[in-house]
Amino acid sequence: MHTTYPSMRLEIEAGLASVTFTRGARGNPIDDDFTRDFKQVFLELWNTESLRAVLLRAEGENFSYGGDLKQFYPQRANLGPLVRRWTSDLHAGLARGWHLPVPIVCEVQGFAMGGGVSIVAGSDVVIAGRSARLGSAFAQLGFSCDSGSSATLTARMGPARARRFVLLSEILSADEASRAGLVDKVVPDDELTRQALETAQTLARGPTLAYGEIKRLFLRAGSAQLEAQLEDEALTLGRIAASADAQEGIAAIVERRKPVFTGR
Repeated sequence: MHTTYPSMRLEIEAGLASVTFTRGARGNPIDDDFTRDFKQVFLELWNTESLRAVLLRAEGENFSYGGDLKQFYPQRANLGPLVRRWTSDLHAGLARGWHLPVPIVCEVQGFAMGGGVSIVAGSDVVIAGRSARLGSAFAQLGFSCDSGSSATLTARMGPARARRFVLLSEILSADEASRAGLVDKVVPDDELTRQALETAQTLARGPTLAYGEIKRLFLRAGSAQLEAQLEDEALTLGRIAASADAQEGIAAIVERRKPVFTGR
């Protein structure tokens, strides 16, 4: 089975689904197409009876730069509705992915930033190339976090470390991310694709029902109700996106200058 969407591709063979972000030349940005496609892909995976594992990966040099600031920039004075629309689709897809009763392996190369690193953190097994860099740029833009990162980063890194990661807009090397719990395995760059695929294939041959129940139990054991947290993040970011600081943060990045925040 092979299905092509505007921003990604879905292939299913022998119970293993490969979801590949296909706009590598642009850094696989999160935008209108991406959020719609992400929701639709995970809906399709829920309807795939023979599914046993998922491999999440991206074409190009980078996994994802996160939100598409070039789309944000001309609409920065009216970001609230845009943010609410994008997060509505993306968060629906993320929730479906978290609850999907099969393991999700994420293959990370280059930069994974913002919403991109949130997608990484929500995966069950994360394998990164040694040159990968994972970062949170929300605060640098004057934004609050979204894409479930307040829940998934906390689950992986612990609350204090996750909070510092977001507040300070840190960018971690693959080894630093591994020590923080954000990455499960670091491999040489030229081994990344092979090892991620082998891991996904091994899981696809495993006890799928048991894996699904393990995922469910760990989700239930989390301190936050994920769907409620997603909605809180989306509405919060919608409010923050209307602030002067958020508009200044986007303009500064696109205009290649330092932002001047006023706290409003």
